[in-house]
Amino acid sequence: MGNYGALALIPPLAVIVLAIFLRASFEALLIGCVVGFIIIGQHQHTNFFTDFTDSFTKVMEDYSTVWVIVVCGLYGSLIGLMVRSGGAMKFGEDVLRYLKTKRSALLGTWFLGLFVFLDDYLSALTVGLTMKKITDHFKVPREYLAYIVNTTAPPLCVIVPLSTWTLFIGQILEKCNYATKGQGNHVYLSIIPYSLYGWVSVFLVPLVILGIIPLVGKMKKAQQRADAGETLTPGTRQAALKMEHFETTRKPHAVYFLLPIFVTLAATFMLDNDAMKGVMIGVAFTFVFYLIIKLGNFQQLSETVFTGFNSMVYALALVVMSYVLKEVGDQMGLTQYVINGVKPLIDRQLLPVIIFVSISLITYTTGSSWGVYAVVIPIVIPLAQSLHANVPMSIGAVVSAGVFGANACLYSDATILTSQSTDTNNLAHSFSQLPYALLAFGLSAVGYWVLGYFAPIP
Repeated sequence: MGNYGALALIPPLAVIVLAIFLRASFEALLIGCVVGFIIIGQHQHTNFFTDFTDSFTKVMEDYSTVWVIVVCGLYGSLIGLMVRSGGAMKFGEDVLRYLKTKRSALLGTWFLGLFVFLDDYLSALTVGLTMKKITDHFKVPREYLAYIVNTTAPPLCVIVPLSTWTLFIGQILEKCNYATKGQGNHVYLSIIPYSLYGWVSVFLVPLVILGIIPLVGKMKKAQQRADAGETLTPGTRQAALKMEHFETTRKPHAVYFLLPIFVTLAATFMLDNDAMKGVMIGVAFTFVFYLIIKLGNFQQLSETVFTGFNSMVYALALVVMSYVLKEVGDQMGLTQYVINGVKPLIDRQLLPVIIFVSISLITYTTGSSWGVYAVVIPIVIPLAQSLHANVPMSIGAVVSAGVFGANACLYSDATILTSQSTDTNNLAHSFSQLPYALLAFGLSAVGYWVLGYFAPIP
């Protein structure tokens, strides 16, 4: 890992600027990565194209990349099966009978997001798919729907005792010897109260829905557009599933949607919150279930599995390229540069807020959360201990920073998958929800500043 100083900020900033001007995410990510490798090549006297292909290969060989591709792709397969069964649409129609107002539809979206808490990917995809027809009925712009879906997905996963996020962070705590073997998830319970961005974001949503916090900026303009009858975002790259129902004499039932979701959630929960195993079992169960009740024949179901997987290719391309951008940041020492830059400002009381603000800069510019956790948490724990600071709060500040990046970054996996499920342009989604993400960020920063002075040291 090199020490490039402020040059390490150029690639992620280039991505953000290019995304705004080009109104395209993949191209901006690609150019930003190339810019980074040109800088690296000039510094190390290597060929930037070889560096790019080597890093791309390294990313594709990494277990976490394979995990994301398999999990997201199979979620696409599962959703494809549920769409073709007619169950997803029937569930929406059934729910619509009980939702009589726009406000109830929005609150229903929030509650459904609270129910699907085990994994942010599953939440982002299923809640968006389920609720977009309902919210369209009440003239809710897709940006507003996407805000609720995205802000209920990653933030919730860090404030519930069991989720794929808490399990991952628990494993890091064990590797750092902050938790004994097998006790990582139990130790994480002490961190949940200090995951402020998660708490603030989740409970900010109903305040927006109830009008206590008004619609502003691009969100307000989107609502005005929807009031005129256009709920879809102009210029949206339509990537969501557009498949006809299976040709069958059976009438669609909501159980065709609910049962696969329940099995997937239960399997994930029972298998140590392993989302990969859970979705594999979910797809296999749904395939066999539909085959037995004759919703479709073997060939139709098989084709749907692949079509659903294929529907996630664009989203996965964005995610993979964001991982390459993180690789650029790692090679240029971005994380260490930011941490070293704030070290002179650190004392025990200010440590949590400085951690939150500085690491949020990293997660927002790289779109990486779990990768940052793996690098930063092992640094923060001994740092907090050496300053006799509140260690759970300091870890919670890192966790919150990761959630902010997942929630706010325009090319994070959560933003991309939410845009996928709600048929929203991810740039429009990211920029329209940014004022609310920044509000939650500001409130969380104030919270860490206050707690740094007044919370007891465990």
